[in-house]
Amino acid sequence: MLGDGGVGKSCLTIQLTQNQFVHEYDPTIENSYRKQVEVDGNISVMDILDTAGQEEYRVLQDQYIHRGEGFVVMYSVTSRASFELVTKFQQKIFMVKDEETYFPMVIVGNKCDLDDQREVTKEEGEELAKTIGCPFFETSAKTRINVEECFVECVREIRKRREESSGGPAPAGGKKEGEKAKKPSSSSKVRGPCLIL
Repeated sequence: MLGDGGVGKSCLTIQLTQNQFVHEYDPTIENSYRKQVEVDGNISVMDILDTAGQEEYRVLQDQYIHRGEGFVVMYSVTSRASFELVTKFQQKIFMVKDEETYFPMVIVGNKCDLDDQREVTKEEGEELAKTIGCPFFETSAKTRINVEECFVECVREIRKRREESSGGPAPAGGKKEGEKAKKPSSSSKVRGPCLIL
């Protein structure tokens, strides 16, 4: 999870993993969460790293980015300044990952339930995501709008990247670098964990 301070990264992650909304703002330095989800008939374990958004902790971002396989880059629809930072986060991801065109990423405009305080339109978010070439969601950690959907899409993007890197679909239950082998259930194939920032 990358984004400016106060955009709702922790709230969205806690809503996903614990089904609760945190009302008070408590700046994060780093928190880690784990959630198992079924995506397209396959079980995935998401390791989600909730990172600091405050300027004084930005020196840690290169380390976070280096470890990540996919990224949820978030802004608040109530803050134009946070929206304008999305491109900077995307550029930083590409720089640290030494990529020029694509890395698994989802752009999220959070707090869509606060429409009366909106500073960024949905169309602006969609246009930015189209320019970058990644999926886009407007979310509300408070009302659970698109909470799971944005993370599921990030898992799909990570899988797509793994398949492109390996020359084909990753084998179900197969062990790849950075993955732990999982025992498949009778109804679902299991993939290794995805580290999402």
